[in-house]
Amino acid sequence: MAQLGGTPILVLREGSERTRGRDAQSRNILAAKTIANAVKSTLGPKGMDKMLVDSMGDVVITNDGATILREMDIEHPAAKMMVEIAKTQDEEVGDGTTSAVILAGELLKRAEDLLEQEVHPTLIATGYRLAAEKAYEILEGLAEKITARDTDTLKKIAITSMTGKGAGTAREMLTDLAVDAVKMIAEKGEKKIDTDHIKLEKKTGGSTEDTVLISGMILDKERVHPGMPKTIKNAKIALVNSALEIEKTEVDAKIEITAPEQLKSFLEEEEKMLKEMVETVTASGANVLFCQKGIDDLAQHYLAKKGIFAVRRVKESDMKKLASATGGKILTSLEEVRPEDLGNAGLVEERKIGGEEMIFVEDCQNPKAVSILLRGGTEHVVDELERGMNDALRVVAVAMEDGKYVAGGGAAEIELALRLRDYAASVGGREQLAIQAFADAIEVIPRSLAENAGLDPIDMLVALRSAHERGEKTAGLDVFKGEPTDMKKASVIEPLRVKTQAISSGTESAVMILRIDDVIASSREKMPGGGGMPPGGMGGMEEEY
Repeated sequence: MAQLGGTPILVLREGSERTRGRDAQSRNILAAKTIANAVKSTLGPKGMDKMLVDSMGDVVITNDGATILREMDIEHPAAKMMVEIAKTQDEEVGDGTTSAVILAGELLKRAEDLLEQEVHPTLIATGYRLAAEKAYEILEGLAEKITARDTDTLKKIAITSMTGKGAGTAREMLTDLAVDAVKMIAEKGEKKIDTDHIKLEKKTGGSTEDTVLISGMILDKERVHPGMPKTIKNAKIALVNSALEIEKTEVDAKIEITAPEQLKSFLEEEEKMLKEMVETVTASGANVLFCQKGIDDLAQHYLAKKGIFAVRRVKESDMKKLASATGGKILTSLEEVRPEDLGNAGLVEERKIGGEEMIFVEDCQNPKAVSILLRGGTEHVVDELERGMNDALRVVAVAMEDGKYVAGGGAAEIELALRLRDYAASVGGREQLAIQAFADAIEVIPRSLAENAGLDPIDMLVALRSAHERGEKTAGLDVFKGEPTDMKKASVIEPLRVKTQAISSGTESAVMILRIDDVIASSREKMPGGGGMPPGGMGGMEEEY
């Protein structure tokens, strides 16, 4: 409300709420800290899990930061920005989502102390950005090189990402599968590795140890006709995007039949057309047919008579993976089927897994798409196994792409904090206060690791700092022994990008939340006189925080 010559002027709709200055900053920082605290206890090998129950009663049990925040029904706009951090980290690196969120929360907590000392938010933002830039430089210096041939190191990276996840029991075997899968799909000369070419298929039953890597594809489908063979060796695979059915006319058409002979010849012609389609497939030498659309009942009969293994309504994404795995081409019409367009596989077989039929396309030569069949006692176990496997695949791919890794277990963070404190003194001015706050904030990672393991965080931080001051750059916290240990020797290592991305997204979000000094939240109620906000208010903002 503004005043003009003593007359009040309404600028905002009646019922809107406006929070300004320190009050707005405090509320936003509180919301962000609450989100960080929600996932803090899941960090590290001794982190705990969360059970999330949605409005439908569906249950998710996980300790994956991104999944927890995605499943939580969050209303506050600043809290939603914290969820975005986890989302970005998950898409970019696959791992380190919890670390990124905790770091952003801690940066805001430290900034709050500076705000109380009358340090301007813009100065804090400048200091944080300077500290982040310096942190990238320091991390680059700490990073060690790795190549795609260094299988042992890649396995260590995968094991580190899986530690503390539900899949921890069989992680040795699972990490072997993850590294092998990524190596199979890595194209020579290609810098980017697309982990979408690794299909994770879940089936309950058996145990985690029954998880297998297939050098080809698994489809949750069954053959279209029981008369077809269950197993085809030395498969020649046709991938067709069109239907093996009589096409209906584009426009409404009417066929008038006046005599029984006409009906007979009409049906015979349809039959002949379907027969010709099957002949085309057979003539190409194909003995397996994957069709993206439908297959007519009569066509199924003819295919079965010819001994062709056929599957219909295969998803487009699976068709693309099949093409990558078998080396075949996806054909838009049956007329195009030529022997050179067919894919190859050593074995195509229908098997019963967990009470359901599945199709295995195995023994592909040099496949560029592979599958991992995940097994577990219950649905929740298999879901958590999938999340752990996803993280492992992504970190291995990232390590192979960048060719750099750093020590885990809080070692990199303690070294960063130590160097940033020295850097702060060289910067001078009020910005140095923000750089020191950044250095203190980054130590939240080893502190949380210690807290979650039931150790004294202050004792552990002091021990780690003194180890780093002695020049032990890779000394991190061994949560099982409760003492500083050389993380490189303990095989706790992470890709460089996990750290840089966490610092980058954490800093950017903290700076953005810090710079907000006015929150205008529109009211939700419909006002008298026909006005009112659409459902959901303005941009997801709420009346009450």
